[in-house]
Amino acid sequence: MATQFDEIYHGLSSQVGKLRIAASGIAWKGDKEAQTIAIPSEDIKWAQWMRVARNYQLRISHGHKDKKQASDRKQETFDGFLREDHDRLSQLLKQHFSIALESKEVSVKGWNWGTTDFQGQDLAFLVSNKTAFMLPLPNVANSNIAGRTEVSLEFAVPADRKSSRHDELTEIRFYVPGTTTKERGSDAGSQKSDNEDEEEVSAAQAFHDTVKEKAEIGQVAGDIILSFEEVLVLTPRGRYDVDMFPEFLRLRGKTYDYKIVYGSISRLFLLPKDDQHVLFILGLSTPIRQGQTRYQYLVMQFSRDEESTAELNMTEEEVAKYDRLKKSYDDPTFEVVSGVFRALSGRKIIGAGSFQSRAGHPGIKANLKAVQGDLFMLEKYIFFVSKQPTLIELSDIHQVVFSRLGAGLGATAARTFDLKIVTKSGPEYTFTSINKEEHEVTETYLKDKKVKVKNEMMEGELIMGVDDEDEEMQSVASSGEEAPKPRRGMEDDEDSEEDEDFQASESDAGSPTDTSSDSEGGHTASDASGDREFTKKGKGKAAASKKKAAGKKAKASEESDAEDDVEKPKKAAPKPKPKPKKKDDDAMDVDEDKPKPKPKPKAKAKEPEEGPAKKKMKKADA
Repeated sequence: MATQFDEIYHGLSSQVGKLRIAASGIAWKGDKEAQTIAIPSEDIKWAQWMRVARNYQLRISHGHKDKKQASDRKQETFDGFLREDHDRLSQLLKQHFSIALESKEVSVKGWNWGTTDFQGQDLAFLVSNKTAFMLPLPNVANSNIAGRTEVSLEFAVPADRKSSRHDELTEIRFYVPGTTTKERGSDAGSQKSDNEDEEEVSAAQAFHDTVKEKAEIGQVAGDIILSFEEVLVLTPRGRYDVDMFPEFLRLRGKTYDYKIVYGSISRLFLLPKDDQHVLFILGLSTPIRQGQTRYQYLVMQFSRDEESTAELNMTEEEVAKYDRLKKSYDDPTFEVVSGVFRALSGRKIIGAGSFQSRAGHPGIKANLKAVQGDLFMLEKYIFFVSKQPTLIELSDIHQVVFSRLGAGLGATAARTFDLKIVTKSGPEYTFTSINKEEHEVTETYLKDKKVKVKNEMMEGELIMGVDDEDEEMQSVASSGEEAPKPRRGMEDDEDSEEDEDFQASESDAGSPTDTSSDSEGGHTASDASGDREFTKKGKGKAAASKKKAAGKKAKASEESDAEDDVEKPKKAAPKPKPKPKKKDDDAMDVDEDKPKPKPKPKAKAKEPEEGPAKKKMKKADA
């Protein structure tokens, strides 16, 4: 005769059911679903009674008689019992299965420091030898070492509880200090030294390895449908072995292992990166984690030329249950991987769409802040693929603004434009350094998708037009011809002033020293360029003295030049007479340093200077 208990929960399920205990075993059946859990009497090993959140819990350990080790046994938990049910349960278990109901005390101190104990498929945290809480290891999706002494456990939320409004534990961290010894096994070789049979590892590493083994995050044999080795994953970067199971996939790397349930895959993308590579991207509703960084997208890269021959570890009947799944494949690797993922996850693959850039690619190069990547214009999304992929739905876009914020930076900005996307949900994204040639096709794409577009590029184009003219001005000025004054701001005015000074000094290179001293003042005295001009003027004076000795015409031309030079300082200032003498002396001092090997031209050069000087004084007296 069976004894029944109502309003009983099985495991972590939120569904209630009925538990029956009879001589043949223990069975639980849900009220709403036809799920049934049955434990034969010969497999029941022990039973425990403990206080939990949902009243009291009955924990049953069971396993096949061939499994002698406690670690190979499984455990089933049933919650919802009342305090008065203890005596009746204890009597039934002793009567039918000849086992005693052990009462486990629960720690209510609230301490966060204790010890861990692996009990079959559960991880128990003990405080003062009393159980504080227990974690089911089969629900652990990932185990990562976040630092040398910290281990992070992430839990996968079952598909039947994703829509539930109840709180779920998604992550817990353990601080595991110290070191421990670990056996090396057969890799130690034939050496018999006791110190080499064991190696010292950190306690956190040993705890991490044990969790991976118990939670079956590590290698699982027998159930693998298909395995891909050394797959290049760009985000998070590394080479991983991808093992496909019926309910989940596993990424095995040198440092990190990930267990990803197919139900957590929200989207699949297959996009061409260039002519030689293809990107296969998994969008995850529950991001995976590396240290402090979370990754919502897995970006895999495959070569177009690489091909794979694979056969699935499934029967024909099992293959027929999935859509578009083949028993064997002999195709390019990216087609095999994408086909298997599509069938096992039940998600459609999103392709590149009809958009094409000027170069014929479905994506355009762009920057988001300091990150460079490819911007894909898809049928329903705008997808920025980089180290940190960003997905924007077209239905969530409020407006798109074309601008050229870097217009004043020079010629580089003239070849690019910025694309600012304002979303209805709040965030704004500004993509920069996009080639100017992509503006027309991008604007056409957005208008076809009926996205509100605002163009603010006109002002930038006008400014850049002036830059083009400025380049022409510089080329004209460098040729020696007179350039028109540009209409830009302070920077261009300074450039034009420097050009004018350069032309003025160039035109006065052959004139007597009076003009240079009056126009330039003391600026060229301390200048290397000024020293060069003084040497040029000295040469001009020596040539003038030879002409004066040859004939009277040269003398008359020098007198007219001297008269012109005297008139210039009169216009600039009323009494500039003493300055020319000082400047002439200084100029000759500079010139005397260079023509030392020729003393005769120096003496001849002094006579014509005295002549013009005397004429200046006579005019001043007159």
